Amino acid sequence: MSDEDLRGEVERLRRRESELVAENSRLRAGREPDAPSTASEAGVGTLRPDLLFTAADKTRMAMIVTDPNLPDNPIVFANRAFLELSGYAAEELIGRNCRFLQGPETDPAHVARIRDAVAARRDVVVELLNYRRDGSPFVNELYVSPVFGPHGELLFFFGSQLDLTRFREQEGKAVRRGASFRSLLEDGEAGFCIIEMRFDGEGRAEDYRFVEVNAAFERQSGLANAEGRWMRELEPELERHWFDTYGEVARTGHDARFRGTASRLGRVFDVHAVRIGSQAQNRVAVLFEDATAKQKGEERREARDRDHLVERDLVWRTSRDLLVICGLDGTIRAVGPAWTETLGWPAGSLVGTRIDDLVHPDDRDAATRAFETLAAGRHLTDLDVRFRAADGGHRWISWNAIPQGDRYHATGRDVTERRTLEEQLRQSQKMEAVGQLTGGVAHDFNNLLTVIKSSTDLLKRPNLAEERRVRYVDAISDTVDRAAKLTSQLLAFARRQALRPTVFDASQSVAAIADMVGTLTGARIHVETDTNAGTDEAGRALPCHVDADPSQFDTALVNLVVNARDAMQGEGRLRIAVRRADRIPALRSHPAVPGDFVAVSVSDTGAGIESDLLERIFEPFFTTKGVGHGTGLGLSQVFGFAKQSGGDVAVDSAVGVGTTFTLYLLRSAEAGARNPARDDPGPLAEGHGTPVLVVEDNVEVGAFATQALGELGYQAVWVKDARAALAEIEASGQRFEVVFSDVVMPGMNGVDLAREIRRRWPYLPVVLTSGYSHILAFEGTDGFPLLGKPYSVADLSRALRKVLRERLALTFG
Repeated sequence: MSDEDLRGEVERLRRRESELVAENSRLRAGREPDAPSTASEAGVGTLRPDLLFTAADKTRMAMIVTDPNLPDNPIVFANRAFLELSGYAAEELIGRNCRFLQGPETDPAHVARIRDAVAARRDVVVELLNYRRDGSPFVNELYVSPVFGPHGELLFFFGSQLDLTRFREQEGKAVRRGASFRSLLEDGEAGFCIIEMRFDGEGRAEDYRFVEVNAAFERQSGLANAEGRWMRELEPELERHWFDTYGEVARTGHDARFRGTASRLGRVFDVHAVRIGSQAQNRVAVLFEDATAKQKGEERREARDRDHLVERDLVWRTSRDLLVICGLDGTIRAVGPAWTETLGWPAGSLVGTRIDDLVHPDDRDAATRAFETLAAGRHLTDLDVRFRAADGGHRWISWNAIPQGDRYHATGRDVTERRTLEEQLRQSQKMEAVGQLTGGVAHDFNNLLTVIKSSTDLLKRPNLAEERRVRYVDAISDTVDRAAKLTSQLLAFARRQALRPTVFDASQSVAAIADMVGTLTGARIHVETDTNAGTDEAGRALPCHVDADPSQFDTALVNLVVNARDAMQGEGRLRIAVRRADRIPALRSHPAVPGDFVAVSVSDTGAGIESDLLERIFEPFFTTKGVGHGTGLGLSQVFGFAKQSGGDVAVDSAVGVGTTFTLYLLRSAEAGARNPARDDPGPLAEGHGTPVLVVEDNVEVGAFATQALGELGYQAVWVKDARAALAEIEASGQRFEVVFSDVVMPGMNGVDLAREIRRRWPYLPVVLTSGYSHILAFEGTDGFPLLGKPYSVADLSRALRKVLRERLALTFG
């Protein structure tokens, strides 16, 4: 029920009350002489046929009757509506003064008005705060009226009450709603106003007055000084639909959102209208924006969007790069025209096919990883793969892609020419390096050969003194050792040396070599060694185990120390440190490599290296030292050893400050190091007729080995390839006790021969020999002992004696 409906009900009840009072007076005038003269005498509060109290008991308005003829003017009647409103029972009310319904928040002024009216025997209307039986307050509009008898005597006070609590709550909401609207008056960018509607006699909205407007109102509407004025005064020709719409909002309370045109104002508005306050106030709050400007903005945005679409279409159609949109499953959804120009594929023929079907088989793994990257929501950059052209050929395409929802957008650039040029440049650089390497090797070997040739010529002279003969022989032997070292360094740089990896603690190796470092550097260079890689939770020192060739590790470390010594010209500070590292940094155009590594760094306070030389320092025979000061192979050995061991070497240098070389090797997860047993050279031993099968395809080397073994007391049989060796062992009835075989031979190589012998004759030992073999560099010796070339007779004797001892131990346990 609305506020107006309730107020109408109040007026109806009041009229009915007056009728009942009149009827009561008429009845009292004609009552029996012995009838009771007061309500108390008549037993008010109990059932009685009196028309006044019967009617009052049935009305929906709360009513009470008090008797001023009794002490303290007590309540003598309360209808059921009042009992429901107050929460009291009839027996709790009858006989008590109404003041007990009041409480601490009841306004004393209102109570005084009631008291004065009762004393003056006149009507009074007042809003009074009373309290229910449960203590909750309620606001009621109290109407008190005296009831007189036929002779003017005061009989009762009749009180009717209208509960205004709900009305006050609604008014509070309206006030709060109005306050929220008024905040728009101060802060809103949109136009805002509160209008009050005026209706004609037929209930049709005929005009509205601007009660309040905000600062943006005039700017948005174009109406100046509108507050307090009527719309028909401001704009007599305003369209009818504005009044009808606002009138409907004021009448029904239903909000309205619409776009309306004010032709006379030359504007279009987006409007939101809501009723505020009670229906009787006829007020509507209007929030609006000038849609003319908004529409122009939308049109500008639409124009920009159209321009962007045109630009995108132009880029799509004119780009020489391969543009493609693919689903995350690799299905092609759209391709640009450049696919036809670059790869020969008609654009429409590729839609619906899988993009990975065009990838070269050798590049499929890289493409699969790229799809996984995109599926994970990450961008893809600089993926170079080969794509199949329509003519069956392949071209290198460099891709960048960005995922977007269930698809990705990719751009591919043809880099075939660039890759070709890069390969040509690499070949050119390789040839330059080979030329430099060849020249360096030729220079150094010619020097060595000169010594050997001169020594042999002198040995041929007759009547040569023994002392001189020994000197020349020693010179030849020393020169051969130098030549062997030279070839070893070359193989290290080329990563072709046969490494003998074992697990050892790099910290212990550095500590063991520290004493020798002082001898290498001299007294004027201060050497610091830091092998503390940290401690574990128990406080124990963390080991730095690596799986590498310990001999080559020592050689690399010595080469770095010697390089640092020469850079400091014999005076300065040298620091060797060992630590753990979680990555190899980005080096020489290669990205960083995450992992578990041991880093061994050698730092000096020397002159430093010029930036333009840093890329060349690892080249073989490249050196900045003067003539006679180094071969230019020391850093090459370090670089080759690091690479072949799965690591790398970094250099950080500042001219005038110093240089730090850091050797990175993979850290081994093994808890303890395997310390390789060191062979005891021992004296030369006789072979005692032990039969040895020599397998060597080089005539000179085969003849020398056979002759040397004979000199040592062995019975040597020489064959030139693996097939002949197997046939000889088969035919000999297993009389051979050891096989001495070269690795590089026509047909079956030495390692495969050794494996076959181990399979067929498990107790027949094999010793391999080689000066260089790519097989050994990449596959190793498979556990067979290796004697490196060039070897001495003593080295040969020791190698054979060792395997024969091991065979004897295995046979007789």
